[in-house]
Amino acid sequence: MTEKLKLPLLQNADLKNKIVLVRFDHNVIKKGKIQDSFRIDSTFATLFRIIAKGGKPILMTHIGRPKDKKNGQIITGSETSVQPVINYFKNKLQIDFMCPDLKPDDMYGIKNLQCNEMDNLVKDLKAGKIDGIYLPNTRWFAGEEAKDESADNFAKQLSSYADVYVNDAFGSWQAHASTFLVPKYLPSCAGLLMQKELLNLDMIYQPQRPFVAIVAGAKFDTKIDTLYALFDKVDYLVLGGVIYNAYLSAKYGFSIKGIAPEDMKCAEQFVSYTKKHPEKLIELPYIVESDTMEGKFEGQSRIHNIHNIKSGSELNFVLDVAPASFDDQHIVEIFNNAKLFFVNAVMGYTPYFYEGTVAMNTLIDKNKNARKLFGGGDTLQDFKTFLPGIYLNAIDDTSYYMFTGGGAVLNAIQQGSYLGLKPVAALAEKYQK
Repeated sequence: MTEKLKLPLLQNADLKNKIVLVRFDHNVIKKGKIQDSFRIDSTFATLFRIIAKGGKPILMTHIGRPKDKKNGQIITGSETSVQPVINYFKNKLQIDFMCPDLKPDDMYGIKNLQCNEMDNLVKDLKAGKIDGIYLPNTRWFAGEEAKDESADNFAKQLSSYADVYVNDAFGSWQAHASTFLVPKYLPSCAGLLMQKELLNLDMIYQPQRPFVAIVAGAKFDTKIDTLYALFDKVDYLVLGGVIYNAYLSAKYGFSIKGIAPEDMKCAEQFVSYTKKHPEKLIELPYIVESDTMEGKFEGQSRIHNIHNIKSGSELNFVLDVAPASFDDQHIVEIFNNAKLFFVNAVMGYTPYFYEGTVAMNTLIDKNKNARKLFGGGDTLQDFKTFLPGIYLNAIDDTSYYMFTGGGAVLNAIQQGSYLGLKPVAALAEKYQK
């Protein structure tokens, strides 16, 4: 299967006694604690392959968003530190990674990776005195997200310590120094997780049919281009969250509290676009209105059939799709006959409104003949939280695939090719040469 990928591959790289700089996506920490280890565990195969081939690893990842958008200050500290990931490796695998203790040069972060401490750690790594090095959060460095020459300088600094670069960070699709620029200076290849993600992504580009895509989100305007691309490709598209609320308001003329003007504008355009193939957009008929977002309280929430709401009506917050939607015979038939699902969706405002997500994932699971591709992030977290039994079975079920990066999948769909992801394109250039 990997021959489909026109990329340099880890399994073909000569790593014996070489320092291997590895970009992972271990961005799983909230308030200093690992929220879900799935993304870390998914990278074990790449790490083991590097070590088995004689490579000596230097790992890196970004954690959170430590930059203050107002003044540009990069705030370092325990909440966005990689230390919990280092601790996890030590406890889970008995592999001890050393992290250089680098301090910000000023309010804009760390400007220089090259220092005596880093030099000494690399010497110890070469000599086999330590298992590996884990660099501080890449977003603590001034050059990581920079748009000027400091980005290139950071990439050069990273490259100066290594012989080979491995990108295994599918979820980190932004063209940052550690994902996009390093291949300019080092022999580079795709890690095993990156390869697996791209091969499964190809199933969306060349889908088995019927193909059902389910997308939800809090902002219509950030997903509008992806929705256009999906609508053209799928047999059926299902919406959820605020995206669905905006769609319903735009189509049926009633208003729902909490929809931003820019989302309504996008929804109106999308409703017009879907008129060319109205059968593709599957509307979930039952929605849950709530008077408050603070919880699900008796007497403060109610279920509506969208076809019984009069144009001009004003609703409070619509925070879920009612489970009855997934008992609708037309929808059941579509889900049962599907050959491919792509799911990047939490249907309700969790943790209080989760019944729609449970009903949806339960119905999908009943289709044993379909390939089921699930996006990362909240989609997987809520699947695991509210349907732990089905989720645990799905991990070992070959009909399921769990992407580590939902945003990366949506961006790749929008681009129309995985080469539209700039870090992957940077690797592809190495293959062509």
